[in-house]
Amino acid sequence: MSHNMAEALAWAADGAAHLRGLMERLGEEAFAAPCALPGWSRARLLTHIARNADAMINLLTWARTGTVTPAYASREQRAADIEAGAHRSPAEIREDVEETSDKLARAVKAMPASAWSATVRDAAGQEILASEIPWLRAREMWIHAVDLDVGASFADLPAPMMYDLLTDVTETIGQAADTPAVRLISTDNGQEWTMGAAADAVLVRGPTTDLLGWVLGRARSRSLRTDDGSPLPQLPPWI
Repeated sequence: MSHNMAEALAWAADGAAHLRGLMERLGEEAFAAPCALPGWSRARLLTHIARNADAMINLLTWARTGTVTPAYASREQRAADIEAGAHRSPAEIREDVEETSDKLARAVKAMPASAWSATVRDAAGQEILASEIPWLRAREMWIHAVDLDVGASFADLPAPMMYDLLTDVTETIGQAADTPAVRLISTDNGQEWTMGAAADAVLVRGPTTDLLGWVLGRARSRSLRTDDGSPLPQLPPWI
Protein backbone atom coordinates (compact mmCIF):
# COMPACT_ATOMS: atom_id res chain seq x y z
CA MET A 1 0.00 0.00 0.00
CA SER A 2 1.11 3.58 -0.57
CA HIS A 3 1.37 5.96 2.36
CA ASN A 4 0.99 9.66 2.89
CA MET A 5 4.61 10.78 3.10
CA ALA A 6 3.97 13.85 5.24
CA GLU A 7 2.16 11.72 7.80
CA ALA A 8 4.89 9.06 7.68
CA LEU A 9 7.59 11.67 8.25
CA ALA A 10 5.74 12.95 11.32
CA TRP A 11 5.19 9.42 12.63
CA ALA A 12 8.87 8.57 12.14
CA ALA A 13 9.96 11.71 14.03
CA ASP A 14 7.47 11.08 16.83
CA GLY A 15 8.56 7.44 16.99
CA ALA A 16 12.20 8.46 17.31
CA ALA A 17 11.34 10.79 20.19
CA HIS A 18 9.19 8.09 21.82
CA LEU A 19 11.97 5.51 21.61
CA ARG A 20 14.56 7.98 22.84
CA GLY A 21 12.47 8.66 25.93
CA LEU A 22 12.14 4.96 26.65
CA MET A 23 15.85 4.40 26.14
CA GLU A 24 16.91 7.27 28.39
CA ARG A 25 14.91 5.78 31.27
CA LEU A 26 16.71 2.44 31.00
CA GLY A 27 19.15 1.64 33.78
CA GLU A 28 22.63 0.47 32.82
CA GLU A 29 21.89 -3.15 33.75
CA ALA A 30 18.69 -3.18 31.66
CA PHE A 31 20.58 -3.06 28.35
CA ALA A 32 21.92 -6.60 28.70
CA ALA A 33 18.53 -7.98 29.78
CA PRO A 34 16.23 -9.73 27.29
CA CYS A 35 13.78 -7.70 25.23
CA ALA A 36 10.50 -9.10 23.92
CA LEU A 37 12.10 -10.59 20.79
CA PRO A 38 13.15 -14.19 21.48
CA GLY A 39 16.90 -14.50 21.96
CA TRP A 40 17.55 -10.75 21.73
CA SER A 41 18.83 -8.42 24.42
CA ARG A 42 17.77 -4.79 24.57
CA ALA A 43 21.34 -3.86 23.58
CA ARG A 44 21.00 -5.97 20.44
CA LEU A 45 17.62 -4.47 19.56
CA LEU A 46 18.84 -0.92 20.03
CA THR A 47 21.92 -1.64 17.92
CA HIS A 48 19.62 -3.03 15.23
CA ILE A 49 17.61 0.22 15.32
CA ALA A 50 20.79 2.27 14.86
CA ARG A 51 21.92 0.15 11.92
CA ASN A 52 18.44 0.47 10.42
CA ALA A 53 18.90 4.25 10.45
CA ASP A 54 22.17 3.78 8.53
CA ALA A 55 20.31 1.57 6.05
CA MET A 56 17.62 4.20 5.48
CA ILE A 57 20.32 6.84 4.94
CA ASN A 58 21.89 4.58 2.31
CA LEU A 59 18.57 4.29 0.49
CA LEU A 60 18.04 8.05 0.60
CA THR A 61 21.56 8.51 -0.81
CA TRP A 62 20.69 6.10 -3.62
CA ALA A 63 17.51 8.02 -4.40
CA ARG A 64 19.22 11.41 -4.25
CA THR A 65 22.35 10.59 -6.26
CA GLY A 66 21.28 7.71 -8.49
CA THR A 67 24.30 5.72 -7.29
CA VAL A 68 23.26 2.25 -6.13
CA THR A 69 23.74 2.24 -2.34
CA PRO A 70 22.17 -0.88 -0.81
CA ALA A 71 20.57 -0.68 2.61
CA TYR A 72 23.08 -3.24 3.90
CA ALA A 73 26.30 -4.50 2.32
CA SER A 74 25.08 -8.07 2.89
CA ARG A 75 22.94 -10.07 5.29
CA GLU A 76 26.11 -11.43 6.86
CA GLN A 77 27.62 -7.98 7.41
CA ARG A 78 24.33 -6.73 8.82
CA ALA A 79 24.24 -9.57 11.36
CA ALA A 80 27.92 -9.11 12.24
CA ASP A 81 27.52 -5.38 12.82
CA ILE A 82 24.54 -5.92 15.12
CA GLU A 83 26.29 -8.68 17.04
CA ALA A 84 29.42 -6.59 17.54
CA GLY A 85 27.48 -3.48 18.50
CA ALA A 86 25.37 -5.29 21.07
CA HIS A 87 28.44 -5.78 23.28
CA ARG A 88 29.22 -2.09 23.68
CA SER A 89 28.57 -0.07 26.81
CA PRO A 90 25.06 1.30 27.40
CA ALA A 91 26.38 4.84 26.92
CA GLU A 92 27.85 3.95 23.51
CA ILE A 93 24.64 2.24 22.38
CA ARG A 94 22.47 5.12 23.54
CA GLU A 95 24.70 7.64 21.74
CA ASP A 96 24.69 5.50 18.57
CA VAL A 97 20.90 5.33 18.45
CA GLU A 98 20.55 9.08 18.99
CA GLU A 99 23.28 10.09 16.53
CA THR A 100 22.09 7.84 13.70
CA SER A 101 18.50 8.96 14.22
CA ASP A 102 19.56 12.61 14.02
CA LYS A 103 21.69 11.91 10.97
CA LEU A 104 18.72 10.26 9.25
CA ALA A 105 16.54 13.29 10.04
CA ARG A 106 19.15 15.53 8.38
CA ALA A 107 19.29 13.25 5.33
CA VAL A 108 15.51 13.48 5.00
CA LYS A 109 15.65 17.29 5.09
CA ALA A 110 18.38 17.30 2.44
CA MET A 111 16.27 15.33 -0.06
CA PRO A 112 15.22 17.32 -3.15
CA ALA A 113 11.50 16.98 -3.83
CA SER A 114 12.21 15.22 -7.14
CA ALA A 115 14.30 12.51 -5.45
CA TRP A 116 11.34 11.12 -3.51
CA SER A 117 9.97 9.61 -6.73
CA ALA A 118 13.17 7.63 -7.39
CA THR A 119 13.06 3.85 -7.21
CA VAL A 120 15.38 1.92 -4.87
CA ARG A 121 15.48 -1.60 -3.44
CA ASP A 122 14.74 -2.26 0.20
CA ALA A 123 16.62 -4.72 2.41
CA ALA A 124 14.52 -7.58 1.02
CA GLY A 125 15.45 -6.64 -2.54
CA GLN A 126 12.01 -5.32 -3.46
CA GLU A 127 11.65 -2.17 -5.53
CA ILE A 128 10.10 0.72 -3.63
CA LEU A 129 9.70 4.43 -4.15
CA ALA A 130 11.95 6.57 -1.99
CA SER A 131 8.78 8.18 -0.65
CA GLU A 132 8.08 4.91 1.20
CA ILE A 133 11.28 5.17 3.27
CA PRO A 134 9.74 7.39 6.00
CA TRP A 135 6.98 4.80 6.45
CA LEU A 136 9.54 2.00 6.81
CA ARG A 137 11.35 3.97 9.51
CA ALA A 138 8.15 4.93 11.32
CA ARG A 139 7.12 1.28 11.37
CA GLU A 140 10.52 0.28 12.70
CA MET A 141 10.49 2.80 15.53
CA TRP A 142 7.01 2.19 16.90
CA ILE A 143 7.06 -1.61 16.68
CA HIS A 144 10.51 -1.90 18.25
CA ALA A 145 9.54 0.53 21.00
CA VAL A 146 7.09 -2.18 22.09
CA ASP A 147 9.71 -4.90 21.55
CA LEU A 148 12.03 -3.08 23.94
CA ASP A 149 9.71 -4.36 26.69
CA VAL A 150 9.91 -1.40 29.03
CA GLY A 151 6.22 -0.50 29.19
CA ALA A 152 5.42 0.79 25.69
CA SER A 153 2.42 -0.71 23.89
CA PHE A 154 0.71 -0.54 20.53
CA ALA A 155 -1.82 1.80 22.14
CA ASP A 156 0.97 4.42 22.04
CA LEU A 157 0.85 4.55 18.23
CA PRO A 158 -0.95 7.48 16.58
CA ALA A 159 -4.41 6.06 15.74
CA PRO A 160 -4.18 6.70 11.97
CA MET A 161 -0.81 4.94 11.87
CA MET A 162 -2.22 1.97 13.76
CA TYR A 163 -4.89 1.47 11.10
CA ASP A 164 -2.39 1.94 8.26
CA LEU A 165 -0.04 -0.56 9.88
CA LEU A 166 -2.80 -3.14 10.24
CA THR A 167 -3.66 -2.66 6.57
CA ASP A 168 0.00 -2.97 5.58
CA VAL A 169 0.60 -6.11 7.65
CA THR A 170 -2.61 -7.90 6.65
CA GLU A 171 -1.92 -7.18 2.97
CA THR A 172 1.56 -8.66 3.29
CA ILE A 173 0.47 -11.73 5.26
CA GLY A 174 -2.47 -12.21 2.93
CA GLN A 175 -0.06 -12.79 0.02
CA ALA A 176 1.48 -15.86 1.67
CA ALA A 177 0.29 -19.19 0.28
CA ASP A 178 -0.30 -20.66 3.74
CA THR A 179 -2.34 -17.76 5.13
CA PRO A 180 -5.74 -18.88 6.48
CA ALA A 181 -8.83 -16.92 5.50
CA VAL A 182 -9.38 -14.45 8.31
CA ARG A 183 -11.47 -11.31 8.70
CA LEU A 184 -10.44 -8.97 11.49
CA ILE A 185 -13.11 -6.73 12.99
CA SER A 186 -12.21 -3.94 15.38
CA THR A 187 -14.57 -3.73 18.33
CA ASP A 188 -13.47 -0.08 18.69
CA ASN A 189 -15.10 1.18 15.51
CA GLY A 190 -16.09 -1.78 13.31
CA GLN A 191 -13.22 -1.33 10.84
CA GLU A 192 -12.33 -4.56 9.01
CA TRP A 193 -9.27 -6.16 7.42
CA THR A 194 -9.36 -9.41 5.42
CA MET A 195 -6.68 -11.99 4.66
CA GLY A 196 -7.40 -14.83 2.24
CA ALA A 197 -10.78 -15.65 0.71
CA ALA A 198 -13.40 -13.44 2.36
CA ALA A 199 -16.22 -15.93 1.82
CA ASP A 200 -14.60 -18.62 3.97
CA ALA A 201 -12.97 -16.32 6.50
CA VAL A 202 -12.87 -16.94 10.24
CA LEU A 203 -14.06 -13.78 11.99
CA VAL A 204 -11.73 -12.49 14.70
CA ARG A 205 -12.96 -9.58 16.82
CA GLY A 206 -11.15 -7.44 19.36
CA PRO A 207 -9.64 -4.03 20.14
CA THR A 208 -7.54 -2.61 17.32
CA THR A 209 -4.35 -2.60 19.43
CA ASP A 210 -4.82 -6.30 20.24
CA LEU A 211 -5.52 -7.20 16.61
CA LEU A 212 -2.31 -5.41 15.62
CA GLY A 213 -0.23 -7.19 18.26
CA TRP A 214 -1.59 -10.53 17.10
CA VAL A 215 -0.98 -10.13 13.36
CA LEU A 216 2.52 -8.82 14.11
CA GLY A 217 3.19 -12.00 16.09
CA ARG A 218 3.87 -9.95 19.22
CA ALA A 219 0.93 -10.83 21.45
CA ARG A 220 -2.06 -13.13 21.75
CA SER A 221 -4.58 -11.14 23.74
CA ARG A 222 -7.43 -12.73 25.65
CA SER A 223 -9.60 -9.93 24.27
CA LEU A 224 -9.56 -11.51 20.80
CA ARG A 225 -12.43 -13.85 19.98
CA THR A 226 -13.51 -15.85 16.96
CA ASP A 227 -17.21 -15.77 16.12
CA ASP A 228 -17.49 -19.54 16.19
CA GLY A 229 -15.55 -19.95 19.43
CA SER A 230 -12.65 -21.75 17.73
CA PRO A 231 -9.00 -21.02 18.63
CA LEU A 232 -7.36 -18.13 16.83
CA PRO A 233 -5.99 -19.24 13.43
CA GLN A 234 -2.25 -19.73 13.05
CA LEU A 235 -0.84 -16.90 10.94
CA PRO A 236 2.43 -17.04 9.02
CA PRO A 237 5.16 -14.57 10.08
CA TRP A 238 4.76 -11.03 8.81
CA ILE A 239 8.38 -10.56 7.74
